[in-house]
Amino acid sequence: MKKQMNYLILLLMTILMVGCTNVEDESIIDEETINTVVDEPVVEETPTRSNNELFSGYKLIEVDGGDLSGYREPNVVVDIGYGDREYWAFTNEYGQLVRIIADEIILQDDENEPVLSSGRYYSDEAKVPGVESDVLDEGHIIADSLGGVSNAYNITPQDSTLNRHGDQAYIEDAIRKAGGAANFEAIITYPNTETQIPSSYQYTYTLMGKEIVDTFENVNPDEVNESLGLTGSEPSNSTSSNTNGDISSVDTNGNGQVTIKEAKEAGFSMPITSDHWLYPYMHDADKDGMVGE
Repeated sequence: MKKQMNYLILLLMTILMVGCTNVEDESIIDEETINTVVDEPVVEETPTRSNNELFSGYKLIEVDGGDLSGYREPNVVVDIGYGDREYWAFTNEYGQLVRIIADEIILQDDENEPVLSSGRYYSDEAKVPGVESDVLDEGHIIADSLGGVSNAYNITPQDSTLNRHGDQAYIEDAIRKAGGAANFEAIITYPNTETQIPSSYQYTYTLMGKEIVDTFENVNPDEVNESLGLTGSEPSNSTSSNTNGDISSVDTNGNGQVTIKEAKEAGFSMPITSDHWLYPYMHDADKDGMVGE
């Protein structure tokens, strides 16, 4: 009887030990499982704006930067930035170039890019209908010096004086001097749906942290000023009442440069000559010592 009791006690102890071992193992497994779940990193997705969203409603096509054809497809978007630049041009349903945008304007790199002696990437520009006029240039929206190509998606027929000496030339010069620009947008407006000759332009861009908006008509600025009686017969001289270099009252957009329009609105007669205190703050495109002649 005593021997049977010993066997019974031994059996109970064995069962108890096996049970404890299982519980301990389960505890270890549960703890390892919990640690595995806790240690697993959580990956958060960052929403980004894709080109598909940006180009919604437009067909993305490729056009050679030196294509001389003046034809534009309707409702398309084209990259008109030279090399790896991304400058996006948009047309409307009539094939009119209506908008160009760029997150960053990157200046031409004549040391590492195949730039011609003329300072251009290509020897000629697209023949958009209207550029055959004697008074209209093949005007770049984004100039070669700013990294723009010369196909029809970057060219509009633009008044020659405006393009070479007016607001268009001033904008290009200001961006060059600043070493580039950000958040660039050009809006091109037309008088009707049948012409490729714009009636006006609006440029918005950021220079050194300051947003600039410049709107102007596609006309000869000198002729307009003359018709308004704003062009004097005698050149301005250095006897102006302000000779201390303070341009705050003239430089209305505060970008450190004075346009012909700003100078005239401030009461100065054209041309501004090299001995005038305003001259260093203005763009003399032909380097002849006079601005606004």
